[in-house]
Amino acid sequence: MINNDVLRAIRYMLDLSDAKVAQLVNLADPTVELEREQVQAYLKKEGESGYEECSNQVLVLFLDGLVVQRRGRDESQPPRPPEKRVTNNVVLKKLRVAFELKDVDMHQILESAGMPVSKPELSALFRQSDHKNFKLCGDQLLRNFLKGLTMRVRG
Repeated sequence: MINNDVLRAIRYMLDLSDAKVAQLVNLADPTVELEREQVQAYLKKEGESGYEECSNQVLVLFLDGLVVQRRGRDESQPPRPPEKRVTNNVVLKKLRVAFELKDVDMHQILESAGMPVSKPELSALFRQSDHKNFKLCGDQLLRNFLKGLTMRVRG
């Protein structure tokens, strides 16, 4: 899925302002400062004037900031290095951590969005990429997960 679409969907789901999006990125890495105009450029639709592609680094920092904001920072652990490559699986994992979702919650969310997934299919999405049962998360699955999570969060 396109990084901008993920950012847009999460922003809508949580009803975040442009300043809050920038603040979440800064929460994950205080050295990165996003301007309001830059956030607005990321949130525009492709083809609109002023549209900018959201980089993998910005999306990962935004998701990490979301995890820190919702769950707090674990000071006993050293900070994890941000992922270089963002896949749908990484987005799914970070959202699962941020919203403290269990397998049952994940199944309910996907089912409410009209895309039921079996237990083995779901666990395959969260395996290491070199595991023999690893499965790539497709755009449709992530889109439906975001839709179901939005229904759950916004009511």
